[in-house]
Amino acid sequence: MAVILITGGARSGKSKRAETRTRAFPGQPVYVATAEALDAEMDARIAKHRARRGTDWIEREVPLDLVSALVATDGGGARLVDCLTLWLSNLMHAERDWDREVTELAAALPHLASPVVFVTNEVGLGIVPDNALARSFRDAAGIMNQTIAATADEVEFVVAGLPMKLK
Repeated sequence: MAVILITGGARSGKSKRAETRTRAFPGQPVYVATAEALDAEMDARIAKHRARRGTDWIEREVPLDLVSALVATDGGGARLVDCLTLWLSNLMHAERDWDREVTELAAALPHLASPVVFVTNEVGLGIVPDNALARSFRDAAGIMNQTIAATADEVEFVVAGLPMKLK
């Protein structure tokens, strides 16, 4: 089993890279989507991702219960979770204990049989946000990314579509 974390900025090519890495494993790939189509713009983004991936993926929409979804899909093809930062946002919006859920996710990963490829955003490279909510999210994302990176077998940082191996 492999755990791969792919991080980078917005429009860096992380998702495309993660799709390539996921397809490299045997079996039918599983796409675990954490996004919800709550408006027309997000609906268009989701449609664009689906069109690029094609129809050979099993799809699961999982805005909150990520560990349960990974356990339920274990034993088949590799899973691509896109993305952890949207999952974190969903948890915070739902007023769930994101720190506990991230810890539970990290603890569950070594017990899974099928590979998992995670996409996450690196949100800490820009200016310090001007409001408490944005700073709280930035800090939580940094903690989450460090936690999953520590558990991951491989970590890649994608810039301009080019992956750099960090771990």
